[in-house]
Amino acid sequence: MPASSKRKPAADPHRTLRAVVVDNPFYSRDHVGDPTNPRKISAVVNIRESAVTMLASRGRIDAAQVAAASKFRALWETMGGKGATAIDYCREPVDGGGGRFDPIGERQMNAADQLRRARRVLGDSGYWLICRICGEGFSLHEVVQPGSSKRAKLNAADDLRACLDKLAEMWGIATRR
Repeated sequence: MPASSKRKPAADPHRTLRAVVVDNPFYSRDHVGDPTNPRKISAVVNIRESAVTMLASRGRIDAAQVAAASKFRALWETMGGKGATAIDYCREPVDGGGGRFDPIGERQMNAADQLRRARRVLGDSGYWLICRICGEGFSLHEVVQPGSSKRAKLNAADDLRACLDKLAEMWGIATRR
């Protein structure tokens, strides 16, 4: 009897895609009841896009935890300086132009304040975990030490859920009770 192969089978692309029901981004309250204006629509989601979507698709985290992770990610991306640009001293000043010498906007300062509050609530280790998974997009097996046991990954997932619950409570997002 031949020995079984230790090679993993090729990843099936259909296993990474799931059909979900989401809010319709084009929904209009002006046309309630119209069959061409549904409140919810079906969509296809890549569950390997992030650890949060993977856990949500498997039912390991609830909607409030997903919302907290999404809010953290949005704040993290806002703080990343996405809108910051270098000052162009060669450009001619125009009357009525905005403050071009202030590269950090109010939105970024508010995001920094929210992230500072989150760090106080979560502590250093919890904030590190949330930053790696929700902010930088690492997976759970990338966050734990290389060669760690399955228990270490499960502990990291438990810690992630606890941190997301704390963030959801801090931001007033409905949690399960």
